[in-house]
Amino acid sequence: MLPWSADLAGRFDQQVFDSTLLRGNPLGDPHERPVLVYLPPGYDESDRRYPAIYVAMGYTGHLGMWFNRSPFRQPYPELLDALFAKGDVPPAIVVFVDAWTRFGGSQYLDSPGTGQYHSYLCDEIVPWVDAQYRTIADRDHRAITGKSSGGYAAMVTPLLRPDVFGALATHAGDALFGVCYQPEFPVRARELRDLHDGSYEKFFASFESRAGQTTSQDLHLLEMYGYSAAYSSEPDGTVLLPYDELGRLIPEVWERWLSRDPVAMVEQPQYAEALRSMRAVWIDAGKQDEYFLDLGATAFHRAALEVGVPEERLHFELFEGKHGGIEYRYPLAVEWLCRQLG
Repeated sequence: MLPWSADLAGRFDQQVFDSTLLRGNPLGDPHERPVLVYLPPGYDESDRRYPAIYVAMGYTGHLGMWFNRSPFRQPYPELLDALFAKGDVPPAIVVFVDAWTRFGGSQYLDSPGTGQYHSYLCDEIVPWVDAQYRTIADRDHRAITGKSSGGYAAMVTPLLRPDVFGALATHAGDALFGVCYQPEFPVRARELRDLHDGSYEKFFASFESRAGQTTSQDLHLLEMYGYSAAYSSEPDGTVLLPYDELGRLIPEVWERWLSRDPVAMVEQPQYAEALRSMRAVWIDAGKQDEYFLDLGATAFHRAALEVGVPEERLHFELFEGKHGGIEYRYPLAVEWLCRQLG
């Protein structure tokens, strides 16, 4: 496999979107965001309209990372183009969105701790894409995909807004919070105690003073704070952790987290109905996922079956693999979605 980019059959169009909803966000993050749109082969030679598939990034991901190259692996945009270049897959427009924050991510939720990233996607980006490009502008021809925190967005966004998205694909998405998150709480409590005197204020002062010298502990602590900002911020923006200095659950805060667990959400009638309305639901994860998101995927699949999602609309698969290095899975889901949405 060559270590440099190949010629593309389709093309990418990158623009900057000026968001009204992200203006004045609590973290002072940019309200102007890049949007990367893939247009399939033949787009410029016809007046055809296409389904649209939105791609959400994982935690600490930002749009510029999509074209990063690793030895013997192609970046996802090239894998995507190769999929449509074959000519036997129903084509689609694919939209890569950015929901980065100074905490590393937003979980694509509206939160007083980070900003209105859910509404930004559903009420700004989607209508803008429909106006700019020849999409089939209805929920039955619109899907959302992602991995990890992006996979979480792919599950939760259609549950919250089934009027916008009618299909999803989640790769190792955050789910079954008691399994994927809770075991980390005492570990993070210990790290914060030993490295920063138990103070997130001291952590951020240290983190911001060491630009370009981040450690794995930094990223773990930042991620936990970012999750808390998304799931359990107070109306004034105060971020509440779901555990105390000993790593013990704080029940009233933990309940707020659980209210946004995709598995728990589907137990509620309005979200169960939203999931039943999906035209296609792809769920997968690696069997050796370090965060046990294979178990979360299994739980979400079972929940989908229990609420009556027809099996012919579901694809569930556990494969040999860990949490990273699974970008080869993304085009498989896109191809399946395209066939379901076509």
